Amino acid sequence: MLLATDLDGTFLGGRQADRLKLYRLIREQENIRLMFVTGRGIESVMPLLDNPVIPDPDYIICDVGATILNGQTLEPVQPIQAEIESRWPGTLVIQKRMRKVKGLRLQPVSQQRRCSFFYDELTDIDTVKRIADDLGLDVLLSAGRFIDILPKNINKGSTLKRLVKLMDFSTKDILVAGDTLNDRSLYDTHYKGVVVGAAEPALIDYTNGMPNVLQAKSQGAGGILESMKHFPEFSGYVNNESNNLTEDAQGDTQLLLMYHRLPYEMKEINGAEKKVSPKSPNGIIPSLLGFFSNGRTGAWIAWEEVRDKKMARADRYIDENKYPNLLASSIPLTKKEIEVFYKLFSKEAFWPVIFSFADKVRFNHEQWEQYVNVNRLFAERAAAEADKNATVWIHEYNLWMVPGILRQLRPDVKIGFFHHTAFPPADIFNIIPWRREIIGSMLQCDYIGFHIPRYVENFVDVVKSHIPIKVRSEQSCADRFLTYSCALGVDKMTREIDAGGRIIRLGAHPVGINMKNIRSIFAQASTQEKIKEMQKQREGKKIILSVERLDYVKGPLEKINAFQIFLERNPQLHGKVELINICTPPASGMKVYDKILAELEQAIGKINGKYARLDWVPIHFFFRSVPFEEVVTYYAIADVAWITPLRDGLNLVAKEYIGVQGLKPSADGVLVLSEFAGASVELSYAIRTNPYDIKDLVQGLEQALTLDENERKLRMERLFEQVTHYDIVNWGKAFMHELEHIGRGDNAPALR
Repeated sequence: MLLATDLDGTFLGGRQADRLKLYRLIREQENIRLMFVTGRGIESVMPLLDNPVIPDPDYIICDVGATILNGQTLEPVQPIQAEIESRWPGTLVIQKRMRKVKGLRLQPVSQQRRCSFFYDELTDIDTVKRIADDLGLDVLLSAGRFIDILPKNINKGSTLKRLVKLMDFSTKDILVAGDTLNDRSLYDTHYKGVVVGAAEPALIDYTNGMPNVLQAKSQGAGGILESMKHFPEFSGYVNNESNNLTEDAQGDTQLLLMYHRLPYEMKEINGAEKKVSPKSPNGIIPSLLGFFSNGRTGAWIAWEEVRDKKMARADRYIDENKYPNLLASSIPLTKKEIEVFYKLFSKEAFWPVIFSFADKVRFNHEQWEQYVNVNRLFAERAAAEADKNATVWIHEYNLWMVPGILRQLRPDVKIGFFHHTAFPPADIFNIIPWRREIIGSMLQCDYIGFHIPRYVENFVDVVKSHIPIKVRSEQSCADRFLTYSCALGVDKMTREIDAGGRIIRLGAHPVGINMKNIRSIFAQASTQEKIKEMQKQREGKKIILSVERLDYVKGPLEKINAFQIFLERNPQLHGKVELINICTPPASGMKVYDKILAELEQAIGKINGKYARLDWVPIHFFFRSVPFEEVVTYYAIADVAWITPLRDGLNLVAKEYIGVQGLKPSADGVLVLSEFAGASVELSYAIRTNPYDIKDLVQGLEQALTLDENERKLRMERLFEQVTHYDIVNWGKAFMHELEHIGRGDNAPALR
């Protein structure tokens, strides 16, 4: 079989699931030969040849039939190319003759052996045809706006027929495919053909009644697959059960994910670039990937650092075997763009606002424009990739402006947004100069998820400070979250608002941990050996563990100062307690944290210098990225996890500690958790502490170290039940259920 297909709107068009299915079929079937037949010049075809998703063509007919090349070598196919060249008077001659025709504008495309123009209602088509005829040329009109001037009797169909004759292809094994009037000549060949769905009406009219042509219902690649099933000669290819075609999950729409990073990193191994797991993996990435493990179609959209944007990578498979219909679609950004967009603006303008540190805010209007531009790139990419009525799931404040831009470009798509950080009160959020633009964008979402009900209510308050809204429904929080005697507690949560006729649903979905991964690591013999070794080394001592990223919102200095007071108050515990402080460095180039590190190291040095003995150091400080496998061993040996951020959207460290402790036979670790971490409202059996009150910090630690064994075990048992039930898988499914069932009348409660 030879498939001779137009590109735009045909081979490259239609549903993503259909495109990938067709491409996979061609790659896997040795008896299918592929020919691109396009109006594009070879320069715009060449990027497709480097795309790992798109199968390589055997032949390329481009320039509307005026150029014919071997698809592997890109050499002209002779003598056909020479014959076409002999009929061409030269591009400049034609441009000169057409210069006086009103409404003609030269298209910015390759003009080899053809001249391509735009035309409008002022253009005298008869004059164009007369000039062309005088030069011995043909005129081809398409889509109501394009004119191609070509050598006499040269078009897509005629060049195809010449190649078929030259290569002695069987005419009964040829299928042609197109969607616009410049494909008309393909059907004049009388080979079997398909006009794909949503084709130009003029082409539909032209091919109507042709016995060898199917007018397909499905668009793009789906129409080609439909025609292969229709014609008996080709049906064996699509009905052959031996091929490895994977259907998209029945009933699932395409899902586009926008996340701050790709689910892999590119690394050079033995001179070749290969995909490897991220250096610092988290449970969110595998959870999100899980939505595609059943064959669901989609794209993972993230930024990727490049030296030259012209060298941006094409869409590619993430893992074709595990996720056969999932593509990585990266937004190429230079190192400078990432520094401005992420490391400078997002962290200096938005980060302090999100966590209510207004005194640390730095607003820069030029950087805001860069932020919007990057958001626009994400929105445009989603608009281009999305099938009709696709679902788009956007993650995090870095992409606040995407919903508004995307809604304008693609009003048909369903937009969900999950806010991974905290969301501040209205009087804090509203110091942002661009607050109206941000809120206006967010109100273009269909569903917005936050970690806890307090953040939902903060968002609603912000919206109320800008526009009048109607609260359509509320929900009690008491069945899962603390509502009273807790800094972040609320008793009711808004579930749905009406903002000027737009209905936006809201929900609380605290991110869970990857218990499957934790169980696997904990069960490894190497992990158990390491735990035993560390326990032996610290026998007779109580281990207090703190794990955090270096950030002022984590309150690292406040904790160290509290530990100094703890040592002063409890001299009987000298030599019997140790604080292990694991502090992960921030991203490189983020100078805002240099002062914090200097102060922290100075404070730790002062304490160790005052209290340390030959056989005891009170604080072990690790300022480095620690592999998660190693962190698990620290979780296992820690008697107390002292997690005391000044502010935190959620805090997964607290949940990870519980997840590891709950697997131990003793399961008697104690969690001391800041009231201002989002997780505090769902982890009711933790000892809550106020990190702004140094006395309370000390008392919380003292309480944890003096609890009796039965209470320690009871608390950990209850906490373990919580984190194992509401794990990362539950989080992802709950959010997606809410988003995908909007408008169906069967929404599940957001708190479940």
